Amino acid sequence: MCIMTDAAIHLHSLRHVLAPGVHFALDELLVSKGECLALTGPSGCGKSTLLSLIAGLARVQSGSVRVLGRELGSLGTAALDRHRGQHCGMVFQSFHLLPAFTALENVRIGQRFSGREGDAAEMLERVGLSHRLHTRVSRLSVGEKQRVAIARALLGRPALLLADEPTGSLDPKTGRQVFDLMRELVREHGTTWLMVTHDLALARELPRQFDCTPLIRSEEVVA
Repeated sequence: MCIMTDAAIHLHSLRHVLAPGVHFALDELLVSKGECLALTGPSGCGKSTLLSLIAGLARVQSGSVRVLGRELGSLGTAALDRHRGQHCGMVFQSFHLLPAFTALENVRIGQRFSGREGDAAEMLERVGLSHRLHTRVSRLSVGEKQRVAIARALLGRPALLLADEPTGSLDPKTGRQVFDLMRELVREHGTTWLMVTHDLALARELPRQFDCTPLIRSEEVVA
């Protein structure tokens, strides 16, 4: 296997059993540093599984997952957590925020776990929430909550941003604003960006799309 030294992500010969007779399989995927890639396909086709393997939230059973020069399969749990915290920002459709805490506290709590440096208040201002720093998340609109999640993910300029349906729970206007904001920030920071989306119109605005439809296979895994 040839290792691409300029690749942010290199996946090779992945096989991952999901259920008896059903497995996830990917022969090869290369993503260059600074590239923006939309992961598309119908529900249940493996988009979120692929993102979880790249993030190290799930461990592949066979094959190579190389992210930012590190082979994730060779890392222990603590080392994998450090790698993800230092280099990877994540944005989810369901936000994963703490509703009893303020916007600023949520970003700072995330910063404490990631270990990345940066000014949380400045980042929230960057996403248009300077007037909401001390507002509890439970009192924010859906779009504002997603902006807090983006600020938390991009604080400290991680090399990789993984976004799982970040506009899926937003109305079209707010979804467009959130997409444009993420695109602007990753361009500014030179971040590699992978976005899972059902919105083909948004997907086509990224330089590259990857159809995940063939990833889930029903035949038995060949030993």
